[in-house]
Parts: sequence; structure tokens; C-alpha cells
Amino acid sequence: MPELPEVETVRRTLTGLVKGKTIESADIRWPNIIKKPAEPEEFARQIAGETIRSIGRRGKFLLFHLDHYVMVSHLRMEGKYGLHQADEPDDKHVHVVFHMTDGTQLRYRDVRKFGTMHLFAPGEEQNALPLSQLGPEPDDEAFTAAYLKERLAKTNRAVKTALLDQKAVVGLGNIYVDEALFRARIHPETKANSLSDGQIKTLHTEIKDTLQEAIDAGGSTVRSYINSQGEIGMFQLKHYVYGKKDEPCKTCGTMISKIVVGGRGTHFCARCQKKS
Repeated sequence: MPELPEVETVRRTLTGLVKGKTIESADIRWPNIIKKPAEPEEFARQIAGETIRSIGRRGKFLLFHLDHYVMVSHLRMEGKYGLHQADEPDDKHVHVVFHMTDGTQLRYRDVRKFGTMHLFAPGEEQNALPLSQLGPEPDDEAFTAAYLKERLAKTNRAVKTALLDQKAVVGLGNIYVDEALFRARIHPETKANSLSDGQIKTLHTEIKDTLQEAIDAGGSTVRSYINSQGEIGMFQLKHYVYGKKDEPCKTCGTMISKIVVGGRGTHFCARCQKKS
């Protein structure tokens, strides 16, 4: 699943492609993607004639700011947006097509069909699901070491599991939790409420730095992720542990291990991240 750096990269590239374009009509080929309004036909009716004024992001969600609505879109596992000419062929995995007045098409392609789209009146999107229960952004002033300490102190779950909870902090997924925990030298199975003040301060710093470095590199290209212009991210070249099972740790040479924590495959170095 694309995480914060990948979604931010999609937002930036997509903004350059479609900002200012007006939607003439929408072709909904897989109705289950449309979550609000309940009827896909109503979604298509409401969005017709709307101009894309800007594209924002909240956690892993894209926010298309239109004239009279905000479309909240989640890419889930393999969702992708791409801008195409009308005469370019598509395939069976293209499930929503936004026909633009200039003859181009913004196509949403999703092999697994897990993506979602909600349409809200401006301002309502922040007070309703799926956005209303999200925690702060990692670069928000509210996301301090003190805030992270308060959140982690409330649970005895593994710190890996606690950090994946989007109610605590948004945008972190499997890749960047593994990478941040390695950089902070914290074993992923460590109970969240057992971390020392020093560990939390270091973890807070590494979460912010890891995500920013990933954004600067265009995200990590793993599985099928590419940005909206078909370009790959490069942060995977800087991974210390994720996807590195049985490869030597870049820091100490110990082979990287992979275990399951909270149902998620988890990579770590047993020497650099000793279990307390």
C-alpha cells in the first residue's frame, strides 16, 4: 500500500497534470469504489462541470478540491491515477474515467478494486469518515515527542503495531515503520508503553526524518507503485531493513531478519535492535 511519501509524490505530480482542468463527465465502471454519495449515478452527476482547483493530502488520502466539492480518494493497495488522451487504449482494470473538457481523461486504475472515493461539501470532509479519526500529520506542530509519548503510553501493544495505527499519527505503513524503528534502534516487538523518554525522542526524530527523506526521493518503488507520470521512486535504494531479509545489515553486517508483528511482515536487525 502506498504510504505518506508515495501519496505525497502522487499529489505533487498529479497537481501538475490536472490542476485547472474541468470534468465534463465521469464514467463509473466499478460502482463499489464510490462510497459517497451512495449512488454512483449521483456521484457522476455532482462532479460533472467541476474544475480541479487543487489537490491536497491527508495521511494516505488524496483530496481533490473542486468548485463545490472535495473528493477524498484512497488508493489502497494498487490504485493509480493517470492522465491520458481519449484515443489511448485502456484495460479492464480502469474502473473510473473522468472525461475532461479538453479531451483528456483522468483514469483511475486499480487491479484489486480496493480504492475508495467520497464526495463532500467543502469542510465536511474533515468531520466525517474516513478522515475524522485520523491523527496528526508527522510534520504538524501537534506531532511532538510529548504527544508521541502520551499516545504510546496508553497501549502495551508492540511499538510496530502502535505506530501503524492511523489514529496515532497518519501516513506510516509497513515500510516506514520498519525503517524508523531501525534508525531509532528499537526492536519492533518492544511494548509501546515501555519505551524510555530518550527512545521516544529519538523515534520521533527518525519518523519525521525518514518520511521527509522518502518524500524527497519520490517514495519507495515496491511492488507496483509508480507516481502519476509513470515514474518510480528511489527511496528503496536507501532502505536499511525493509525488503532486506537475509541481507547483511548496512550498519553491523548481521543478516536482516523478518518476523510477523501484528499480522504484518516486519524487518529488523537483531543486533542493532536488541529486544529488551
